[in-house]
Amino acid sequence: MIKREQSKFRGLTIQRIRSDTLNQRKLSGPVRYAVVGLGHIAQAAVLPAFKHATRNSRLAALFSDDEEKRRELARRYRVAIEAPYKDYDEVLRQGQIDAVYICLPNSMHCDFAVRAARAGVHVLCEKPLAVTEAECQKMIDACEKHRVKLMTAYRLHFEKSNLEAIEILKSGKIGRARYFNSIFSMQAKAPNIRLEEAAGGGPLHDVGVYCINAARYLFQAEPLEARAMTASSSDKRFREVEEMVAATLMFPQDRVASFICSFGAADVATYTVVGTEGRFTLENAYEYVAPIQMETVIGDKRTVRKFEKRDQFAPQLLHFSDCIRQDKKPEPSGEEGLADVRIAQAIYKAAKTGKAVKLAAVTKRQRPSLKQQMRRPAVRKPQLIRASPSSE
Repeated sequence: MIKREQSKFRGLTIQRIRSDTLNQRKLSGPVRYAVVGLGHIAQAAVLPAFKHATRNSRLAALFSDDEEKRRELARRYRVAIEAPYKDYDEVLRQGQIDAVYICLPNSMHCDFAVRAARAGVHVLCEKPLAVTEAECQKMIDACEKHRVKLMTAYRLHFEKSNLEAIEILKSGKIGRARYFNSIFSMQAKAPNIRLEEAAGGGPLHDVGVYCINAARYLFQAEPLEARAMTASSSDKRFREVEEMVAATLMFPQDRVASFICSFGAADVATYTVVGTEGRFTLENAYEYVAPIQMETVIGDKRTVRKFEKRDQFAPQLLHFSDCIRQDKKPEPSGEEGLADVRIAQAIYKAAKTGKAVKLAAVTKRQRPSLKQQMRRPAVRKPQLIRASPSSE
């Protein structure tokens, strides 16, 4: 039964539909998204990406407790529906939003995802999927129960250089892979939710998950053991979270992945994989605001390739919308996000205890591949409203 009533929300024509029928409604047009949270990543990358995803995706609503952001961004992107967080559940129940893209602090991911699932709304969530393994599982369970899709926003699963790196390893061009080494660091600006423990901050959650995820998709396997340590300077920025984390992961076939992630060092985003017959390195491997460069060395032959900057966020929207419309499981799924958070928790435990932490065996059936690669032109940097980059 459909119930119509007067709306108190700007631009919203009420058509209240029972939440248990929302996910059964056949979509006749583009998937209608609400972007939840209007911080830097939302403004700089997510909102502009809808311009390159019009084939199957439409920006339909904005949520934020900052009225100035909501009003100005709604005007800029011609979005009819905008509301504060307190009205989240009520707006979702109206039936005019098919999916949410969650860009909130890490500690809020689980709550807002579960509430969306209960309203029959699909969930695309920024990484890390949540702060703990238990929260990730709660999100997965809620989405399964209410028959909605859940996707972790790993944009590099659609980015050409990283996908070609996977193919290089599969081809055996550098022989058998032996080790992965990565550095991902930046100078985090304060004040910043990434420096707040209560918000689920810290370099491991924010940038370290990229290193974990890359090691997993490059080795096409799950780690068996984690060792780690943390370090912090006397800088006041690091009163609540560590400045840096150094971790080593043991993978099957005696392969090793090591990385350092930091909020107190110069900008670096690189990884190297060394095999028995050669190696390759990606510079700016995890970046979306700069070109990525791949250097491959096999014997005496050195090859350098440059991958121009692209919109890495529109492909996520396109893929997720196709999964919703075609009833397919997304890759990266909720389980993909859970896998990395599980490892992050083991790393923290290893750092705290000073001992190796064993990881239970996990079977992973879906992995990113080159067929997922999508090319969309780079977006122009928009004018930010009451938001600033996370790094100096």
